[in-house]
Amino acid sequence: MTILNEILERKRAEVSERRKVRPDRELEVTAKKSPQTKSLFSALSASGGPNRLIAEIKRASPSAGSINSQLDAGSLASQYALAGASAISVLTDGPGFGGSLEDLSAVRCQVQVPLLRKDFIVDRYQLLEAREKGADAVLLIAAALNRESLRSLHREAAGLGLDVLFEVHEDRELDLALDCGARVIGINNRDLKSFKVDLAACEQLLPRIPPELRAVAESGIRGLAELRRLRAAGAANFLIGEALVRASDPGGLIREFLAVK
Repeated sequence: MTILNEILERKRAEVSERRKVRPDRELEVTAKKSPQTKSLFSALSASGGPNRLIAEIKRASPSAGSINSQLDAGSLASQYALAGASAISVLTDGPGFGGSLEDLSAVRCQVQVPLLRKDFIVDRYQLLEAREKGADAVLLIAAALNRESLRSLHREAAGLGLDVLFEVHEDRELDLALDCGARVIGINNRDLKSFKVDLAACEQLLPRIPPELRAVAESGIRGLAELRRLRAAGAANFLIGEALVRASDPGGLIREFLAVK
C-alpha cells in the first residue's frame, strides 16, 4: 500500500467518525449560512507583479517530518497577506501535517484573501466543513480518486460556491482535470506514490494548460533558483509552504519570490 493509499484510508475513517457526531444535514445548514466566498481564480488572475503566490501554512508533512510545530496559523497568515500573497493554503489534516479545521477558522478571522482548504478530500462532507469554516476553495487530487468521484466532487464544490484547485502530476491526470472542467490546475512536482520531487513535472505539463485557465506550480520550491526555473518553464502562480514556514522572515521571503522575473 502506498503512502497516499494509507492516508486516504485513514481519511475515510475520519470522515465517518465526524459524521456520527454531526450529520450532513446539520452541517449543511450552517455551511449555507456562511458568507459569500471569494474567487481563487480571480485572485490568480490579478495584474500587478510578475508572480502570484498561494502561501501555505503547515506544521509538518509525511516527507519532511516536523517543520514548525509551534506556528500560530492566524499570525502567520497575517504576515503572508501583508507581504502580498494572493491566497493562503491551510493544511487541515492532523496526523500527517499537524493541521486542523480550527486553523482554517483562525486564518479566516485574520485575512481577507481567498483561503484554500488543503486536505485529502474524499467526501462531500469535507466540502461542507470547508464552507462552514471559511474556505473559498478546496483541493482535489487526481491521483486520489477515480474519474466519477472527481467529477462529482468538482460539481458539488461549485454548487457550494467553492473554487477547486485540481492537482495533477502527469499527462493522464491533466487530461482528467481538463475533462472535469477544472479552471485552476495545480501541477504537483511531488509524485504522491513515491513522494519524490522533480521540477520536470511542471516543465512537461505547463505548456499543455490553455492560457484561459490558471496553472499553479506546487512543491519543490525551496528558494529563488527553483522559482526562476519554473518561471522559465512558463509558471506565474506558485504554491509555496515549507520554505515560508521555515523562514525567519516569511514576509520578506514572499516579497523576494514575488519580485522574481
